Amino acid sequence: MSKRFLCDTTVLLGRTLRHITRSPDTIITTVIMPIGMMLMFVYVFGGAINTGADSYVNYMLPGILLITIASGIAYTAYRLFMDMKVGIFERFRSMPTARSSVLWAHVLTSLVANSISLAVVILVALLMGFRSSAEAPAWLAVAGILLLFTLALTWIAVIPGLSAKTVEGASAFSYPLILLPFLSSAFVPTDTMPGPVRAFAEHQPVTSIVNAIRALLSQQPVGTDIWIALAWCVGILAVAYAFAMNTYRSKIS
Repeated sequence: MSKRFLCDTTVLLGRTLRHITRSPDTIITTVIMPIGMMLMFVYVFGGAINTGADSYVNYMLPGILLITIASGIAYTAYRLFMDMKVGIFERFRSMPTARSSVLWAHVLTSLVANSISLAVVILVALLMGFRSSAEAPAWLAVAGILLLFTLALTWIAVIPGLSAKTVEGASAFSYPLILLPFLSSAFVPTDTMPGPVRAFAEHQPVTSIVNAIRALLSQQPVGTDIWIALAWCVGILAVAYAFAMNTYRSKIS
């Protein structure tokens, strides 16, 4: 990784971060929906859902964190689309900047913005009664999984951000990602689901990620879930990165 690439990415990262500080409603909008869901599930549905856990907010928080990330990366696609629309990419091409630095600036901005959103959601969960006996290594493992998941979904967001024809199309891709945790073990145990739904829920990436995070936060044995979760995240990241870079090269060629 060249010094020029690092310098260019740092400068462009400062540019995209300034956009967030000038419009903090981006983060506010991102966290409103997950917090609203958390309030509804805990205080409306929580009493009727039997998960076997001592506290329902402890059980469902990992799924809410993934929904927070899925909601936040829609803004990455939106910001990329707007840069494409106003010709920022063409302007940077005429300057002596590293070609992929503008993409990495948006990706790193997504990591920063989503980290703030996740911290806000966890703070609200603490106010609602969330408690964890996890020690520092477990929390670091949780943070690592969430950052890797954010990175994977962000590179997915880059693809529609570069190729969409309308601003609605750039961000609409996130809706299935937001709904995916509902077809997993995020809110109810998978053994309560009908056969075909259960089969899908137990073999999609969100379930293993949720199970791994839940086990880490409750100091329970993680088993193979953490390795399956990491494999899903790395696999999605590799495929999304390849498609995103191919789309980017097609757009700027």
